[in-house]
Amino acid sequence: MLAVVKAETARKEMGKVQLVSRAFRSTDTVVEVGNCKIGGGNIVVIAGPCSVESEKQMIHTAVLVKSFGATMLRGGAYKPRTSPYSFQGLGKDGLKMLIRAREETGLPFVTEVIGVETFDEVEESADLIQIGARNMQNFPLLQRAGKSKKPILLKRGMSATLDEFLMAAEYIMAGGNPDIVLCERGIRTFDTTYTRYTLDLSIIPVVKALSHLPIIVDPSHASGKWCLVEPLAKAAIAIGADGLIIEVHHNPERALCDGDQSLKPGKFGRLMSSVQKILATV
Repeated sequence: MLAVVKAETARKEMGKVQLVSRAFRSTDTVVEVGNCKIGGGNIVVIAGPCSVESEKQMIHTAVLVKSFGATMLRGGAYKPRTSPYSFQGLGKDGLKMLIRAREETGLPFVTEVIGVETFDEVEESADLIQIGARNMQNFPLLQRAGKSKKPILLKRGMSATLDEFLMAAEYIMAGGNPDIVLCERGIRTFDTTYTRYTLDLSIIPVVKALSHLPIIVDPSHASGKWCLVEPLAKAAIAIGADGLIIEVHHNPERALCDGDQSLKPGKFGRLMSSVQKILATV
């Protein structure tokens, strides 16, 4: 099935999606972030809070997730929020706290950039720069990312088709930056009663057939509920994702952002054990 999808879509997309396609490069791209490799059989687990709240919180969380086997740290210094009254992040101070956590643990970190005007300071600090779902088609931001020397984590827009997702990555690669990690984080569908979004796991094998770029999965944002994160994470690894990005908070009930979908450290440890068992069988 994948061979048919690959051949037919490559034929139709020639001249459209070029640099990100298998037609351009047949071998898997491996993106190096610090001492981590993503893609080509290398599995990455990125973990940490949705937003940076304090230096103590970041260092404490970084030490814990590393002890359970996480290979990278996440944390938002700048937060794009639906409501202008919600916590918007600590900005430059948050970046400094992420740097301190990296110094303490050796874990490279990913954090989100939300505009061209703050790109330089995020680029200077982060090991992996995230462009979030709300900015997937922010074309000036994509073009700026194409000029960066840092690898980019590009999240799928909540209503984006696969073609739109790949074309957003094409903007970055056409700008000169080949180090792109795709991220499936759930799409908006008609049912929001039991899950925040619908995790589109079918995109994983299709992306691998059409593109050489690695793709990871964010089950935290997709589900919106901590109790669904582990089963979705296991399914993502079983279907062939190149990694996971998981929200972990030491006290989710008091988190300033997305506490409902954040795992406590102990539950993250259990998730890591489950993922290791799956990796041993695939």
